Amino acid sequence: MRRLTVLLAVLLACQSLIPAGAADARHDRHDRHDRHDREVRFATFNTSLNRGTAGELRADLEAALEGDVDPQLGAVLEIIDRNDPDVLLVNEFDTGTDGDRRTVRMFAELAGYRYFFTAPSNTGIPSGFDLNNNGVIGGPEDAFGFGFFPGQFGMAVFSKYLIDTRRARTFQHFRWADMPGAMLPTNPDGSSFYSDEELEVFRLSSKSHWDLPIVISHRKVVHFLVSHPTPPVFDGPEDRNGTRNFDEIRFWADYVRPGRASRYIYDDDGRDGGLHPGARFVIAGDQNSDPLDGDSVPGAIQQLLEHPRINTRVTPDSRGAVEASRLQGGANLTHRSNPRFDTADFADGAPGNLRADYVLPSKQLKIRDAGVFWPVQGAPGSELTGVFPFPSSDHRLVWVDVAARRGRRC
Repeated sequence: MRRLTVLLAVLLACQSLIPAGAADARHDRHDRHDRHDREVRFATFNTSLNRGTAGELRADLEAALEGDVDPQLGAVLEIIDRNDPDVLLVNEFDTGTDGDRRTVRMFAELAGYRYFFTAPSNTGIPSGFDLNNNGVIGGPEDAFGFGFFPGQFGMAVFSKYLIDTRRARTFQHFRWADMPGAMLPTNPDGSSFYSDEELEVFRLSSKSHWDLPIVISHRKVVHFLVSHPTPPVFDGPEDRNGTRNFDEIRFWADYVRPGRASRYIYDDDGRDGGLHPGARFVIAGDQNSDPLDGDSVPGAIQQLLEHPRINTRVTPDSRGAVEASRLQGGANLTHRSNPRFDTADFADGAPGNLRADYVLPSKQLKIRDAGVFWPVQGAPGSELTGVFPFPSSDHRLVWVDVAARRGRRC
């Protein structure tokens, strides 16, 4: 009853935004399990639910549970309700130093998820070093991951299926220098941008990397591999953020390769190695890397898109992204990537719209359908995505429906 009361409050908060006929779009989605009882929808959504001060998001969630729904939070919840993911990664969600379970639990209740997971993020945790080499120690750029307070821009996972937390692996503390052949940044003269002392503590993940086993059924487990690499901008000629982005993406490319390629990896509990051979997986997150456009190091996202273990036969797309690219023009006019695959509306900035968010299943998982929630103007739901300043987020929810082929339990 409480879940119904909260959902009605959210819908009322968004009532002026929701046109007639919107319920029909949801109805088709809810029939999916009747058509394919083994089909699971995995999704990623950079919700921009980061706030300016610690505890502010928690206060917004507490108010929402009492029926006072912040408009942006309400729009985010409505987008999730319309798309109805079974397993969802939320990026840019403030979680606190230790992963604020209370904040995540409240969001799970509002969004209708029984299971959830969060863990500490590197964002906002002071490193004690001058990592941006500006002569001053302190501030968001000298944290292990950019953030004004611990846990800002963090992440959380929500699921309708059991998350096997006993077998979950986190990689928050994995050192960048421990990756063989790491693309560590250098100054124009060839010297290392970071000192030896800094490299001794510098962490690869700007937030974290998580391997979460999702128990789809007794004999079907899918590893949800989630992260949020740093944007490859806001740096200098050393390209410290671009190179870190490249290697954060590379981490998963190595992790899903059994044997030598992933032997160097260790998790926060000291367990070594990557994913077991034959294990099913879905890689998800705001990777901050477009295949052809933007500022990422060339080939960064291709490490996943061209991976022999990853299924890329279906690419999530939308008509709204094509329309936005045409209407906004600017940098979009010179892009080489197909605008139908864009997932982020950056028209207010130099790069234009990009494909930044990905849901990439392993080849054991058959893709039945996929999409990006980016309605064309005037269509049901378009008022939830909108244009800058956005009602919800500058990123769009990306989803993929998969069916697990028969095989071993992993």
